[in-house]
Amino acid sequence: MGLLTIGAFARAARLSPKALRLYDELGLLTPARVDPFSGYRLYDPAQLEQARLVAWLRRLDMPLARIRSVCALEPAAAAAEVAAYWAQAERDFATRRDLAAFLVDQLHRGGSTMSSTNGPLGIRYAAHSDVGGVRESNEDVAYAGPRLFAVADGFGGGEPAGAVAIEALKPLETDVPVGDLLSALEEAARSAHETVNGLTESDPSRSGTGTTLTAMLWSGSQLALVHIGDSRAYLLRDGELFQITHDHTLVQSMVDEGRLTAEEAASHPQRSLLVRALGVGGADGFRPDLDLREARAGDRYLLCSDGLSSVVATEEVHRIIGSTPDPGEAVHTLIGLANRAGGPDNVSCVVADVVDAVDGL
Repeated sequence: MGLLTIGAFARAARLSPKALRLYDELGLLTPARVDPFSGYRLYDPAQLEQARLVAWLRRLDMPLARIRSVCALEPAAAAAEVAAYWAQAERDFATRRDLAAFLVDQLHRGGSTMSSTNGPLGIRYAAHSDVGGVRESNEDVAYAGPRLFAVADGFGGGEPAGAVAIEALKPLETDVPVGDLLSALEEAARSAHETVNGLTESDPSRSGTGTTLTAMLWSGSQLALVHIGDSRAYLLRDGELFQITHDHTLVQSMVDEGRLTAEEAASHPQRSLLVRALGVGGADGFRPDLDLREARAGDRYLLCSDGLSSVVATEEVHRIIGSTPDPGEAVHTLIGLANRAGGPDNVSCVVADVVDAVDGL
C-alpha cells in the first residue's frame, strides 16, 4: 500500500486532519513525506498504530507533552508510564469526588459554613521540630497557630526552604476568608512554591532546593488541607487512625501501580525520593493535593514529617495519639520515639484537637 493523504489517514486513524497537523507541529506524529510543491502531508500506513495510540491516550486526557514521551518508549516502559498516569488521575479524581460530596452536603444545609451538627468549635494544639539523632542541622519546620497548622521538610541546604514556605502561609492567621477557605490556602501554597522556586533562580548553586508541605487552615467547622511531598496528615476519629494524605514519592507510585508491595516499599532504598515538592519544576511543578473537611468535636489531627513516619510504626503512632490527652505531651512522646529508633532524620510533629468551644481551650 502506498502513502495515504492526510484525509485518508485521518479517517483510518479516527483523528481529524486538524489534530494531525497539530501533532506534526509538536513532533508527535510526523508525516512520512510532505509534498515540496503542494505542502500536502502524506502518511505511511505503518504509522496508523502510533496514531491510534495517540488517539486512545487523548481519550484519557493525557497531556500532549506526556503522550510524546510515552510514544518514544519501548512497549513495557510505555505501559508503566500509562499506568503511572492513570494511578495519579484516579487519586486526583478521588480528591475531587470527596470535595464534591462535602460541597453537596453543605449546599443541602443551606450553604452555611457552620455544620448544623456542631456547636461552636475550638482548637487545642502543639508543635515541635527536632534535629534528630544524627543530623547536624534541622531543615524541618513545624508550626501551629490559632488557624494554621503546618509541617514542611526542606531539602537542598542554604536558607531553609521549609521555613520560607511556612512564612508564606502565616498571613492566613489574621486574614481567614469565610466560605473560600480552600482557595485561600491553595493560593498561599502557590505563593510559597513561587518563593521557594525563586531561591534557586536567584542562586543557581542551590539547584534542587525544595520542601514538602502539609498544612491545614481552620475556620468555623471547616478544615482545608493542602499537601505536597511525603510529610503526612493523620486523623484520629472515634478511636480509629486514618492517613488522610498520599505520599508523593517514587516508591509510593510503584505501590499504586502494583509494582511493589507496602512491605517492600518500607525498606526500598529510594523510599524518600520525591516526585512532587514545593519549589521544584517551575510553575508546572505546583500540583498539590487539596481537600476540605468538616471538623467534629473530638477529632485529633497529626501532621508529621517522614522523620516520624519512616521509623515509627503506624500502630505505635496510633497508640500514642489515642492515649495521650495533652497535645504537647503527645508531640514530645512521638519525637522521643523517633529518636530512640535512631533518629536518622529531622522529625517534626503538630497535634491539633478539635474541641467544643464551651469546654474552653
